Amino acid sequence: MRALKAPDIQRMKFLFDLFPVILFFIAFKVADIYVATAVAVAATLAQVAYLILRKRRVEPMLWVSLVIIVVFGGATLILHDENFIKWKPTILYWAFALALGVSLTFFGRNLIRSLMGAQLTLPDPAWRALSWAWTIFFAFMGAINLWVAFNYPTETWVNFKLFGATGLMILFVVGQGFYLARVIPSDDPS
Repeated sequence: MRALKAPDIQRMKFLFDLFPVILFFIAFKVADIYVATAVAVAATLAQVAYLILRKRRVEPMLWVSLVIIVVFGGATLILHDENFIKWKPTILYWAFALALGVSLTFFGRNLIRSLMGAQLTLPDPAWRALSWAWTIFFAFMGAINLWVAFNYPTETWVNFKLFGATGLMILFVVGQGFYLARVIPSDDPS
């Protein structure tokens, strides 16, 4: 059996992170928004349970996501109102944006550097730029989610949630990669 390399692990983590969204999408197509919501809640609970049972670290972002999906998904199911689940991505994105912006502005702590510092060596201005880029991106994603959720049919929003949001995230990460290629210090002394 071959050992997994870093890119393989990153792809597996990406799919693991998308697991509830993919199941939400499938359940919506097969049933309706309420079944899809219940499936998303169950899938996120299963993710956390799996990591705990495997004695792996549950990332803070996953804990936040779990709380938000349980609260907003639960409200959707209990009140039979799909607007709550439509707010869930926005609340999650804005929570991330707020955490990044507040920690950098008021506490001088760069959470992006804390998350990625072991893999990258960057000058301080690049870390700040990266943190602000993620902050703005998450704020934008929250706003665009609301725009799609409340200006288009639910089916369009569900499609956007899987394909549009994921596509925008991939484009942002690729753009970030181009930026990092310019600012990562060279090992070449010449």
